[in-house]
Amino acid sequence: MRHFAARTEIAAPAARVWDTLLDVAAWPSWDPGLDRVEGTLDEGGRVTIHVTESSRPFRLLVTEREPGSSLVLRGGLPLGLFSGTRRYRLEARAPDRTSFSMEESYSGLLAPAITRSIPDLQPSFDAFTSGLRRAAETRSKDRPLDHERGTA
Repeated sequence: MRHFAARTEIAAPAARVWDTLLDVAAWPSWDPGLDRVEGTLDEGGRVTIHVTESSRPFRLLVTEREPGSSLVLRGGLPLGLFSGTRRYRLEARAPDRTSFSMEESYSGLLAPAITRSIPDLQPSFDAFTSGLRRAAETRSKDRPLDHERGTA
C-alpha cells in the first residue's frame, strides 16, 4: 500500500510553525503546487485544496487537532470504501527550533485499487515541508507573534 512522508527541521518556535500551518489561505504563497486552499483547520472544519496538477479539488475533514502539535485531515469515499489520512506533527526541539513532519496513508476496501492510480506525491510533500520551513523562518524574522511583542 502506498504511503508518503516528509520531515524537516525549522529554525522557528513551534507556535510560529503552528500559526503558519493554520494559515491555509497563505499555503499557495509558499507551496507552488497549490492554486488555492479554502476553509478552516478547526476540529470538525473542512478544507478544499486546489492543486495545480489537477482540476479536481480535494475536500478534507479535520478529524483531529491538538493545538501546537498535531493535525489530522481525512478524505475519501462514503462507507469507508476508501480513505486518505494526512497527519501533520510538530515537536519543539528548543525554544527556536521545531521538527515538522507530514505523512499520508490510505485504507479501505478499495484502497489497493485506488492507490495504484495515485501519482507519486513525494515531490509535493517535499515542496510543502520546504515551503512551510521557509515561510515560518521568514515570518519569525518579519512578523513576531503577539506574545513576542509583549501584547496579548
